[in-house]
Amino acid sequence: MAKAKATKKATTKKAAPKKAAAKKAAPKAAKKAAPKAAAKKAAPKKAAAPKKAKTARKPNAAFMKALTPSAALAAVVGASPLPRTEVVKKLWAYIKKNNLQDAKNRRNINADAKLKEVFGGKTQVSMFDMTKLVSKHLK
Repeated sequence: MAKAKATKKATTKKAAPKKAAAKKAAPKAAKKAAPKAAAKKAAPKKAAAPKKAKTARKPNAAFMKALTPSAALAAVVGASPLPRTEVVKKLWAYIKKNNLQDAKNRRNINADAKLKEVFGGKTQVSMFDMTKLVSKHLK
């Protein structure tokens, strides 16, 4: 009988670490299973969303309309009617060619004699304000 009790104790001691390991593994498995279940639920929603037919993006007609620049702006970009997008491209080409961007703050543009007329007499203008000032010179 003493041997039987000893074997029972030995088996219970051996079984206890296995149960603990099983308990530790169970929460990990549950955590791993939960994101997979959530991913499976989210996947049909993503598949259902692109039912709309994709249309080609159309440019805004207001940007593409050719406008005549004023005399001050024509000295920089030319006298022919141009869309706003082309006017801005030509302004940037002029700014880069003449190295008019501020060295410390590249968002600022230092105006030379031609641009000073366009910018309303300002010697330095932010690139974001530039388009607002230029739009006054387009008709």
